[in-house]
Amino acid sequence: MKQRLLVMNGQRLLQIEKEGQWATDKVEKAGALKPGIYNIHLAVQADKAKTHEGMIIYHDHTHIYQQTGKSFVKHALSDFDKVPEIGSNSSIRYEQGAAQSSQSTSLKLGRGIS
Repeated sequence: MKQRLLVMNGQRLLQIEKEGQWATDKVEKAGALKPGIYNIHLAVQADKAKTHEGMIIYHDHTHIYQQTGKSFVKHALSDFDKVPEIGSNSSIRYEQGAAQSSQSTSLKLGRGIS
């Protein structure tokens, strides 16, 4: 089953592909997510030997999806004591099989109003 997340107009739409057409399954507020199309069906299982840094995109009853660069990884929800907030920039590492999440403190560069 293919899933994608479509973020636009302050809304976050979970879409599922059915018979070649995308159908909206769930609609929620976008929160801190930037507008765009997130193809979470392309997510690969997280490597527990590495630390994964990036934006938390979505979570369902089995997985947490994280964007790392231009790709996506999925973490088993059962590995977390506390689920990271959607839209947060998090660093996830594994210690003795349990996922540990912390907020990343990377700076965003941009132009301010002058």
